[in-house]
Amino acid sequence: MTERNDRLCDLTRAATVHLLAADGDDRPLWGSGFFVAPGWVLTAAHVLRPHLAADRTLGFRVRGEGIDAEAHLAQWLLTDPRIPTVPLEEDLALVRLAGDPDEHPHECVWLADRAVRHSGALKACGYYPGPPETHFRSVDAEINGHEDTYGLIIKPDIELPAGVSGGPLLDPGTGAVVGLIKSRRRQQDGGKAVAISALRRFGDTYRTVMAAHDRWHGDEPQSAAGDNWIDLQGGPSDGGGERWTPADRREALRLLADLPAPPDAPTVELLAAKARSGNKWPGGTPELLTWRDGYGLLYEGVQPLDALTFLRYLKHVETYTDSRRGDCAALGRWIDRRLRREPRKPMHDFVREVSLPAALRPAPEDLPDQVVIPYPGPGEGPTVAVLLDPVIGADPARFFWQIWYDDGEGDPEMYEADASVHGCAPEDLVRALREPLGRLLRAKDRDGSPVPLEVALPAGHFDTAVHRWRFDDIAELHDTGHLAVRRRVVLRALERRGDPDKLWTERWQAMLGRRRFRAWRTPARHDVPSARGYREAAFDRIPVMCRPAGREPGRTSMRLALENGHGVALWHIDGHASRACPEACDTLYARVEELLGTMGALAELPDRLRQVRQDVSERRADRAWAEPMALLYDDPRRPLPPEEAETLDAPL
Repeated sequence: MTERNDRLCDLTRAATVHLLAADGDDRPLWGSGFFVAPGWVLTAAHVLRPHLAADRTLGFRVRGEGIDAEAHLAQWLLTDPRIPTVPLEEDLALVRLAGDPDEHPHECVWLADRAVRHSGALKACGYYPGPPETHFRSVDAEINGHEDTYGLIIKPDIELPAGVSGGPLLDPGTGAVVGLIKSRRRQQDGGKAVAISALRRFGDTYRTVMAAHDRWHGDEPQSAAGDNWIDLQGGPSDGGGERWTPADRREALRLLADLPAPPDAPTVELLAAKARSGNKWPGGTPELLTWRDGYGLLYEGVQPLDALTFLRYLKHVETYTDSRRGDCAALGRWIDRRLRREPRKPMHDFVREVSLPAALRPAPEDLPDQVVIPYPGPGEGPTVAVLLDPVIGADPARFFWQIWYDDGEGDPEMYEADASVHGCAPEDLVRALREPLGRLLRAKDRDGSPVPLEVALPAGHFDTAVHRWRFDDIAELHDTGHLAVRRRVVLRALERRGDPDKLWTERWQAMLGRRRFRAWRTPARHDVPSARGYREAAFDRIPVMCRPAGREPGRTSMRLALENGHGVALWHIDGHASRACPEACDTLYARVEELLGTMGALAELPDRLRQVRQDVSERRADRAWAEPMALLYDDPRRPLPPEEAETLDAPL
C-alpha cells in the first residue's frame, strides 16, 4: 500500500465507530458505523434492529477514536422491523449524537458525489470484537458484481470479520467512501454491501446530512496528522485552470450546500443536461434530490469533465436560484474568480451567457395561478403507468406488475418489472411497488405538478382502491400521505393494450372537442343497459355508476362501456350491488354533475377530481362523496404497451 493510501485509511479509521448498548462497557458491540457529517453516523439498519425494534427511542453509545457519546436512531429505511431478512435497499440507518455536535469533534468520511456503483478494489473497514478488546480492522476487498438497484457483491475470497457490518467501503482510487458493508456470506467468504447512493432514499434527511457534510469538508478540516480528505484524493492540483480539481469540487459543493434546495428532480436533470450541452451521461439517471446530485452527473467514468462544464452547471444553478430570489451571491463571486483562472478566454461566454430553458423560467407575477393542470396528451408531458397482469389460473387473484415511463414524445419505456415466480397478491402490491414506483415518481415529479399515475387493470378488478394507496399502507383520503391527494391517479383497461379500436378512437376525438359534459347515470332506474345505448350515447355524456364495477350490475355496465368506445367513466368502488338505489345515490349523481360542470375540457377531469380529493383530506364534509370514486381515463392516443407474446400462467 502506498503512503497516500495509508493516510486515507487513517482518516477512515478516525471516522469509523462501533455501536453498543448504553451501559455497554462489558457488552458485545452491535456493529460498526461511520461519521458522514458532524453528529451524524451512518450504519446498517440490521445492526440496530434487534435492539430497537420494540422501542426506536432507546438510547445507545457510539464509540471510536477520541469519541464515546450517547446517540439515538434518527431514521432508518426499514418498512417492517419484524421481517427476518432486511432487503438491501432498506439496510441503512442514520444515527444522531445527543447534544451539540461541537461537543464531540470528530473526523467525517468523504462521500462520493457520483451515484455510479463501484467495481474493483477497495478497503472494507469496521470494528472487530476481539479478543482481547474491540479494535479497528481494515481488509482488502473487491466488488465483482451488483445486485438490484443498490447492491454491491464482495468477491468470495474476501474474509470479512464479524462486527464490521455497517462499516465503510473506501475506494483508494478516488479517495471516497462508496458503500456500506451489509453482511458476510454464511459459511463462506465474501459478502454484500450497499452503495452509498442509497442514502438518497432518506429524502429530506439526506439533503440535511449532505449539506452538513459538504460544509464540514468545505472548511478544510485537518486531522491530527495534518491530513485532509481532499488533499489526498489525487488528480491535478491546478492543470492550468482547464482541469477541474478536487479543491474546485470541495469549494463548489460547499457553495451549493448553502443554496435553497432544488424544487424537484427534473429541474436538476435539465440543468445538468444543459451544462453537458445535451450530451447524455452514461447509464441511467439516478435520484436527484440536491444540486450536489446534479453535479455528480458531470463525469465520464471516474474522471470529471473539464472546468468549463462544471462552471456552466454552477452558473445555471446560480441563474435559477437568482430567478427565484434566492441568495446566491457567494456562488456567483466564486464562479467569476474561478473563471479568471481558466485560460480559454474565447470560451468564457459559454459560462457567462447561460440562460434558463423555457421550462424553468418563472411565470410572470401578474398572471393568476393555474387553476387546473390538464392531463397530458401526446407530446404534452410525461406519465407513469403500472400494468397489473393477472396470473392465469391463480385463485385467489395474483398479479405480475410492470412499471412504464412515457415521456409523451416517443414510445413508453419499461422502468422495472416483477421478477417473482408466483406474482403478487393484491394486498401485497403496495409493498412490492413502494420502492421502485416511489423512486420513479420522485425522479419525474415537477414542483407543483406531480407526474400523473396510470394503473392498468382488467375491468373485473376496477374496484381496487388504487387512489387510496400510499407507500406505508392503505389509508382513507383524509390521510394526506396517499397518492390521489397530490397527484392525478387514473385507471386504464388492461384489455385495451396495443392498437386502439375505431369506436374508442372516434369517441375520444369527439369528446376532445366538447367544452361541457354531463353525468350519465348508468344503469338508469328501471333500465336494462344495452350495447346500442352505449354506442349511441352523446359524446358529452360520461358514464357514472353508484355501484362497484366488479360486481353485477355494475360489471355489465362497465363491460358495455368499454366494448362500445367509452374512455372515461366514474364509479363508486364501495357502492351498493342491489338494483334499487338508496337516496344517497341521488346526492352522488348531483355532486358528480356539479364536478363535470366546472370543466372546460376533457383533460381537466383528473385534476378536478384530485382537487376534490384534496378537500376531502382537509376534512371538508361536503366533499366526502368523492372519497370512494374511481376514474377511468383511457386515452387511445397514448396506448398501453402491447401484451407479451407469452401468456403469464400460474406456476404449478
